[in-house]
Amino acid sequence: MIEKTNGGFLISRVKQIQDRFFTKLLSDANIAEFNGAQGRILYILWQSDCIPIVEIAKKTSLAKNTLTSMLDRMEESGLIMREADKNDRRQINIILSEKAQSLKKDFDRISMKSAEIFYKGFTDDEIILFEEQLNKILNNLKEAEENYNGRRIELQ
Repeated sequence: MIEKTNGGFLISRVKQIQDRFFTKLLSDANIAEFNGAQGRILYILWQSDCIPIVEIAKKTSLAKNTLTSMLDRMEESGLIMREADKNDRRQINIILSEKAQSLKKDFDRISMKSAEIFYKGFTDDEIILFEEQLNKILNNLKEAEENYNGRRIELQ
């Protein structure tokens, strides 16, 4: 492996700038009902509504305590509701409100604009390859996180 890489640093910078830019797009579209971080949660729920908090945590990679406080704020603003699972009362499912469902078209429009800017100058094949590589990195990190969960990582 090459000695010095910048992938993690570049990904962090892309995420920071993309988050700020997405917030600007939301503001320019006069959408104040949610922020970019909450948008990630809404995106997951728009794909399949009524899912357990644990599943949202997995799909967003948010820590459970961070996710819980975000869900609290989203519930207070009328975007989501919590409901005990019918088959397992210990499990809490998150459900989109009508208000959140009505915001999906605006979110999709903003996401399309964001993707247009994000992938400017890319061919379709380059986008597919790039996303495959990002998924490979994501899977590598998930595997390492599972393997070292609670254990010390020895550095050489």
